[in-house]
Amino acid sequence: MTRPDDRRAGALIRRVAAVLALSTAWLGAAPAIAEDQPAGTSQTRIARDIVAGLDKVFGGPHKGYRAAHSKGILLDGTFRPSKDATSLTRAEHLTEGDVAVTVRFSNFAGVPHVGDNTGDANPKGMAIKFLLPDGGSTDIVAHSFDGFAAQTPDEFRRFVQALGSSDPQDFADHVAAHPAAKRFIEAPKPAPVSFATEVFYGVNAFSFTNAAGESRFGKYRLVPVAGVAHLSAVEAAEKDPDYLSQDMAERLEDGPVQFRLLVQLAGEGDPITQAAFPWPEDREQVELGVLSLTALAADSVARQRELVFTPLSLVGGIAPSDDPMLITRTRSYRMSYSRRLTAATDSHQPRHGKDAGK
Repeated sequence: MTRPDDRRAGALIRRVAAVLALSTAWLGAAPAIAEDQPAGTSQTRIARDIVAGLDKVFGGPHKGYRAAHSKGILLDGTFRPSKDATSLTRAEHLTEGDVAVTVRFSNFAGVPHVGDNTGDANPKGMAIKFLLPDGGSTDIVAHSFDGFAAQTPDEFRRFVQALGSSDPQDFADHVAAHPAAKRFIEAPKPAPVSFATEVFYGVNAFSFTNAAGESRFGKYRLVPVAGVAHLSAVEAAEKDPDYLSQDMAERLEDGPVQFRLLVQLAGEGDPITQAAFPWPEDREQVELGVLSLTALAADSVARQRELVFTPLSLVGGIAPSDDPMLITRTRSYRMSYSRRLTAATDSHQPRHGKDAGK
């Protein structure tokens, strides 16, 4: 039986085959930088408009849930660095031995019960929290689309607003006038066989610095050890609405689910501050290590509501680029986080950890 939330998601987004792959990287957390920027800045206004626009698209806000990528599952595991990581960065979690991780996989729509097997659920999201020995943490936020639907923060705001317009022609006009949106909308986004058989891409470039002080720009990607596999539209339609969480539980009974963490390095002329289009596939890649997920997280619903994942939660050896998207994302994360945390507090739900949030 189709749930009301599923029908709402379909009605709101049906006119585009799949929209907002980028919303994993845009919503849900309280980052650790850019705290001194005045509240009245244009970036804050843009971020506020983005959150409001996503609410309109997805029939929100849905109390206690993210404005996008509302439905997800949480897993625990470990990360083992590669010996090659030290050539690129001195970051402690990538060079000093195994560290614990918490990972959240998600569907993109901002509707809590959207079916895993619907077009509205794609692309998928993957967020990783590395739990450092000193009690701190650092994150990677990625999604299963190599690129972005907008070149600038304001362009993304207009993309979301056009998507939520009552006149479908508004969105058609926006897509026709913006190459990034056009590429995003037209790109195939098939449902994966499993979260464990999907490739996930970091959105923005970061600067990686090794112990010798040498720096290079690169973008994250996570490649499944099990191999990449997707479903046809017919196969997806036959799946259970919760097939991805069911599949993950079954896979974990046979052993860990693993991903190789890579960084694709920028070549000469590759844009560092514009995330909309991918770099050429022939660019050098460095393997940073292997992520091994071993168990579905206990108390998953509460932890998902309260955990923070942000691409700007960084440690020494990794620094942000000057991409303006990062600051606007920071503001969007904070707004979404604050709203979700307030809902959790109102419901007297326990908080977990000092940085409860995404």
